[in-house]
Amino acid sequence: MIKVVEFVVRAEGDSHGEFAEYWLEEHSPVASELPGLERYVTSLPIDPERADYDGVLELYFEDLAAYKEAFDSAAGERTMADAAEFLEVGAGPRMIVEETVQVDER
Repeated sequence: MIKVVEFVVRAEGDSHGEFAEYWLEEHSPVASELPGLERYVTSLPIDPERADYDGVLELYFEDLAAYKEAFDSAAGERTMADAAEFLEVGAGPRMIVEETVQVDER
């Protein structure tokens, strides 16, 4: 299992509230259609005025091939086109990692 972690930056001219509303209500259903996507997590800062980024995105895929296939698909193209509507795509750092859970008390 791999995880894509990206710190996202809202588009210039949008308030944090406008960004958050679009991300959660408009973009998330689009991104949820990525083939092979196993988990999709969005995180917003508690105090956005003091945060370096507007949010954190986590996407989980079975492997790197599944991740690449997802973004090479028509759904991937739609997702990236929609992301450009409210994000400065690529403005924040991104890592592709293998997650190791140390504690999970859920």
